[in-house]
Amino acid sequence: MKVTDPKVKDDLLKRLRRIEGQVRGVQRMIEDERDCHEILQQLSAVRSASYYTSVALVRSYARQCLTNPEQEVPVEEFIENVLDALGQVNKSTG
Repeated sequence: MKVTDPKVKDDLLKRLRRIEGQVRGVQRMIEDERDCHEILQQLSAVRSASYYTSVALVRSYARQCLTNPEQEVPVEEFIENVLDALGQVNKSTG
């Protein structure tokens, strides 16, 4: 599946830009020798933002497959694909 819905694409790109800004902020914190606790707090925010971006992508994938009859993907294959995508999201959080 490709991300073709302009609203979904815009949402994902906004989320990724926000994450990019957070990561740059963490880099500055390290360069400025900020307290480890503060850095870890920001890294936790980056991880959370990344997780929810992944969830948004999986939701978009599921929604697009369910509402696009032209896809003609067998139900079993669709379910397996969604479960695989969810597995990837969950694997990255552990």
